[in-house]
Amino acid sequence: MRKILFLILVLSTTLLKSQNLNNLGFGTDSTFEVISWNIEWFPKNGTTTSNYVETILSNLQADIYALQEIGDTTLLKSVVANIPGYECHFKSSYYGGLAYVYNANTVSINNKYEIYTSQPYWSAFPRSPQVLELTFEGEDYVIINNHFKCCGDGTLNTNDPSDEEMRRLTAVTLLKQYIDSVFINGRVIVVGDLNDILTDSPTNNVFQSIINDNMNYMFTDMQIALGNPTDFSYPTWSSHLDHILITNELFIDFQNPNSEIRCIKIDDYMNNWNQYDNNISDHRPVGIKLEVGETTSDMEKYSTNKELIKIVDVLGKEVEKRTKGILFYIYNNGMAEKKIIIE
Repeated sequence: MRKILFLILVLSTTLLKSQNLNNLGFGTDSTFEVISWNIEWFPKNGTTTSNYVETILSNLQADIYALQEIGDTTLLKSVVANIPGYECHFKSSYYGGLAYVYNANTVSINNKYEIYTSQPYWSAFPRSPQVLELTFEGEDYVIINNHFKCCGDGTLNTNDPSDEEMRRLTAVTLLKQYIDSVFINGRVIVVGDLNDILTDSPTNNVFQSIINDNMNYMFTDMQIALGNPTDFSYPTWSSHLDHILITNELFIDFQNPNSEIRCIKIDDYMNNWNQYDNNISDHRPVGIKLEVGETTSDMEKYSTNKELIKIVDVLGKEVEKRTKGILFYIYNNGMAEKKIIIE
């Protein structure tokens, strides 16, 4: 028994040591991936950082990277130039550190611009949200990259417009208004370092209006926020600050078997957290992978002889038929139906 335990220990240690950045992976040929990553004023440690970032972006193989805190755009361009098929985009006027890197072989860019750029919105958005409209496998998507105001005391003071939490609340409100009016039926993904947690009490939760509107919006990373702190995106302060929000047009895709949300713990593929933090960033990337829903012809194949297996809500929790809200009916033939139950 001792020999077996010793062999298990040796094998586990060997496997751990063999993990390196070349073992990283996330994207696949059959899914659409968006990764949000604050790279902490890239490059944190000169060419050491850029070499690491090139390896990481190459191996994760996402369709879209929404980046924050890019300090040296010229260096990032040179990094991306070394990754076959990828291109990058920055805003040319006032630059707030936001950037996109995308796979030009898998996505077609239709438009790219910033919103809320004028002076009245500078308090809510110290960095104007960056919008990318694109097409992936015949479907149109809208990505909105953000970096909200940092800091605060955790208490929302709605009487003080300069309060950090209030500034983030205003940003959330304006973003929701924009999406509700401009992209009513759009497949929208909001990402970024939003600098606040999802699990505050309703009184202090800057995201509460979106959390309440669960028929139209879903924080896909809520399960991370409610989970083990070792999986958070900002482990130094033990907080989960980087989020990925989707609109209800993507709910069914997110429920598909090969879809997932993950905080990508790159530090696990390095010697330790300090090596990652000192050379790359104090934030981990958060990625969403979406298995695009079946076509109409595929659905018709499964329209007969189906048997209901279970009903789940937008968080994947199994519920009863009488539950109100957006429900997903899962059948034995692999088919899923979305139903909105009001009464």
